[in-house]
Amino acid sequence: MNVRSAAVLLIVAALALTACSTAEPAVSQSSSSTAPPSSPSTSSPSSSTTTQPAASLSAASPSTASPQPVVVDELGRGGQELPVDVDVAGPNQVVFRKITLKPGAGTGLHCHDGQLIAVVEKGVFTHYAPVYPGGVHTYVAGDSLVEGASYVHEGKNQGTTDVVLLVTYVIRAGDPLAETDLSKCGH
Repeated sequence: MNVRSAAVLLIVAALALTACSTAEPAVSQSSSSTAPPSSPSTSSPSSSTTTQPAASLSAASPSTASPQPVVVDELGRGGQELPVDVDVAGPNQVVFRKITLKPGAGTGLHCHDGQLIAVVEKGVFTHYAPVYPGGVHTYVAGDSLVEGASYVHEGKNQGTTDVVLLVTYVIRAGDPLAETDLSKCGH
């Protein structure tokens, strides 16, 4: 991973933390047990971790209430063996979605005017795209995938259980998250 990719991923992670915050600082959103601020913890999908007081996380976010613990719920984690280079000309929108594909369902052919990073939380996701040898790749729970800009692709659930994807989109502001007018793809 190059420095620019690492910086983009740090920005996306910071935006994710910001998107998960509410108007009331540092409100616990999980009923799961939490670890004290001084103890290390390991995370697994859907786990909660209590960290340091919110006031120490950012000098830029003023707080009128007394510092409360920040609870972070890890929604998913996926391995990625290939380099990740997210490069989308701005201004951009960053959107986080949980997508469930029922058995037999598919996304339909589409492209993106940006990039997305997804984690397969559950199931077996079959991805048809020209970026794979043979045009198809299968992802299982715990895998991650990156979809680049402009090429036509489709995802399908060809299994017997739901496929659940946790998806982060980095798309030019004002553009649709998925372009289904294929004449607008590949430019």
